[in-house]
Amino acid sequence: MWMFALVPFFLQALAIGVDEAYFHVRRGLPKWERIGHPIDTFCFLLCLLFTLWMPFTEFNLKAYIALAVISCIMVTKDEFVHTHHCPALENWLHAFLFILHPITLIIAGCMWPVIQGQAVPLWLAHLFCEPIQLYQILVGQAIFITLFFFYQTIFWNFIWHDRQVRKM
Repeated sequence: MWMFALVPFFLQALAIGVDEAYFHVRRGLPKWERIGHPIDTFCFLLCLLFTLWMPFTEFNLKAYIALAVISCIMVTKDEFVHTHHCPALENWLHAFLFILHPITLIIAGCMWPVIQGQAVPLWLAHLFCEPIQLYQILVGQAIFITLFFFYQTIFWNFIWHDRQVRKM
């Protein structure tokens, strides 16, 4: 049952991969996106790292919710740029990612007390019944997102930065 909760993480990775490998490489990224996309990734990474490094407490849960809300708002900031540079299909893909973003953060937040062995409601304990595997998944996700952050920063700002941005 717990593996179904991982579907949004997989879909998010797949959609970001398509966005990056097809749309971004095809059209290039203007400066604002070259700066903004790593910021989005970093905000998401902070949320994941928070669940891995901080003890689950009432105060930390409130802090996590605040970080998650900031992350969800941050990913929408580039839409003003996207409307001028992206085709309709890429805008649809972004909308799909906007749906998945809070879902993955909610799931990570629900995994957090489970992986730390905290008392959780029965439905949550039933849904996330494999704390060791969940921990490994969150660590793997954090590693993947960290690598993606460095890729976005280095590739778009130091390798591709001088290429012409095209409207599609």
